[in-house]
Amino acid sequence: MNIHILGICGTFMGGIAALARADGHTVSGQDKNVYPPMSTQLEELGIRLAEGYSASDIPKQTDVVIVGNALSRGNPAIEHVLNNGINYISGPRWLGENYLAGKRVLAVAGTHGKTTTASMLAWILEHAGLKPGFLIGGIPGNFGISARAGKKLFVVEADEYDTAFFDKRAKFVHYRPSVAILNNLEYDHADIYPDLAAIETQFHHLMRTIPGNGCVIVNQHDASLKRVLERGCWSQSCMFGLEGDSDAQWRVKLLDPAGRRLEIFHEESSLGTLEWPLTGRHNAFNATAAVAAAAVAGVEPGDALAALAEFKGVARRMEYLGQTGGVHVYDDFAHHPTAIRLTLEGLRRSVGGARILVALQPASNTMRAGHHLDQLAPALAPADFVFLHSTEALEWDPTAVFAKLQSGGRFRHQVDNLLTDIRAEARAGDYVVFMSNRGFGNAPHRFLEGT
Repeated sequence: MNIHILGICGTFMGGIAALARADGHTVSGQDKNVYPPMSTQLEELGIRLAEGYSASDIPKQTDVVIVGNALSRGNPAIEHVLNNGINYISGPRWLGENYLAGKRVLAVAGTHGKTTTASMLAWILEHAGLKPGFLIGGIPGNFGISARAGKKLFVVEADEYDTAFFDKRAKFVHYRPSVAILNNLEYDHADIYPDLAAIETQFHHLMRTIPGNGCVIVNQHDASLKRVLERGCWSQSCMFGLEGDSDAQWRVKLLDPAGRRLEIFHEESSLGTLEWPLTGRHNAFNATAAVAAAAVAGVEPGDALAALAEFKGVARRMEYLGQTGGVHVYDDFAHHPTAIRLTLEGLRRSVGGARILVALQPASNTMRAGHHLDQLAPALAPADFVFLHSTEALEWDPTAVFAKLQSGGRFRHQVDNLLTDIRAEARAGDYVVFMSNRGFGNAPHRFLEGT
């Protein structure tokens, strides 16, 4: 089949392209921004790419166009597809109907931690010799790629964002998993959902797709997820939480403040300890959920812990880039106050009294609109100084956030000016964390390389 993908260079759609190519299809695509590393990966697979959305770049022999959810009406490629009656489908639906059918799907859902937890789970299954396929919204260090064909098991990052301009359901309703991890649930995606209740409804729809002999693994500490379960759960379920949580079948104990040493329990039994480079209670929860899901897939928990001891993390998930002049540099995807807070709290416990400088780009629609403004200053509290950057208009005043921080802060419209400010402030022994869910003008690498 000849498949053409609109929006092909996003992590998810690029993964769809790789899976379609591995399945023997002829694949081409186009995107507004075509650049490495995704463009290189796709071209190495023999996939022809075009930059921009000219209708002339859609091959005449195309059997189906897979449409990314970033595209909308008025886009010239979309209008050409509609006007000419070309068959089209969303990426999630194509994945569910044409690739996941017949596989045992393990899905990881939640506002935070999807990419990291899915990467952990895929690595545990790989380490156990089960050769899973996966499609993850990031690049796990143990694999070096975001998507791969596999055998019977398939791990998918299950996003609650909408599917396409013609399908406003959450992506994850198309995956029909037999095992689902529900990490957490908070309000996000203000451009799609009016309130938290609307997102809870989408999670309820996901619950309705999980079979009775399937399993749902749920964070005991999340009130929103408890409300989702109360609306209906027709599958086996278990909870994960902290040591001492009476209702959690899977529990974790942090053996040091930073969370680099963990002990994981199932029911009343200790499964062993884990020493690894990750930090924070959030990653301890991610690990516990991944071990639980792997156990449902048949992996002994001791083997799962051995795999996690070799886990290399995920690109742009608190990724350590190196140091320059004694300054340690991290690149992180966090873009919601809860994720920002948990990441910085974990780093603070790890580095003690060392200075932490944060460069934050509030790039998501939700953050730019100020929906979480009251939570932003408390989330940034572990930092010693905060630099904010945005090339787009913010619907809030950054100085109002800085006024609530003991450390203060600075706002810049230009990345060059931001980097100049950070270089002037940073000194040997500091930790600089760049936080954005977009490209940030390559600021982390530019800072590290002095460019």
